[in-house]
Amino acid sequence: MSDCWFAVEPIDADTYAISEPRHWEEPHSYLLCGQERALLIDTGLGVADMGEAVRRLTKLPVLAAVTHAHWDHIGGLSCFAHTAVHGAEAGWVSGQFPLPPQIVRANLTARPCRFPEGFFPEDYRVYSDGAGERLRDGEIIDLGGRQVQVLHTPGHSPGHCCFYEAARGFLFAGDLLYAGCLDAFYPTTDPRQFARSVERICHLPVTRILPGHYRMDLPPDFAARVNAAWQHLERQGLLRQGSGIFSFDGFQIHL
Repeated sequence: MSDCWFAVEPIDADTYAISEPRHWEEPHSYLLCGQERALLIDTGLGVADMGEAVRRLTKLPVLAAVTHAHWDHIGGLSCFAHTAVHGAEAGWVSGQFPLPPQIVRANLTARPCRFPEGFFPEDYRVYSDGAGERLRDGEIIDLGGRQVQVLHTPGHSPGHCCFYEAARGFLFAGDLLYAGCLDAFYPTTDPRQFARSVERICHLPVTRILPGHYRMDLPPDFAARVNAAWQHLERQGLLRQGSGIFSFDGFQIHL
């Protein structure tokens, strides 16, 4: 499978993490299978065939929906006929990505990586063929016997969304929560929105937080810890871009 680029880990009987551990970003995509169709949350870097990886796991029709339209989450959208993104970032997947190609390629190759055979970084292009559906805050994606709610959680990007499966307590958090450096310093980020989004989701009853990057064994109270960090920065008057990088227990916040 694309030179074994992807690592697949079952979350439960019909939920899978599809990861790209050889790359420094270590992105995770998640496949949720219902009785009638499947939902793929994020599509990775696009350096190997995500469609092949998904077809090995399910024969169901697949909706590929992204938490946000950054290059490391939309790379595999071209593998799928049915795609979705929040309307605030529809332009980003339609040729209006906010970074020039040379910057994206520099990020892609920022650290040594053994890419799949046949992939050449100099040929890498950001996905730009658009998305067929627009995600809306609060909407329910029905997979047949399995329902997933879309939560608009802007801050890391204008259209960032989390996906919440209340029946199982699964929160697919994208780049809102992960054990690394939470970035809110880009021109397209908003620290105050980021803080409000974390505050919104930290009260959800969750059994598992499934992040967009790095370690997947996050404790259920991780959202509350991140929320407390944002509140601390706000009380200190630091909730603005340019404030710096702040370290907490198991994560950082970059403003």
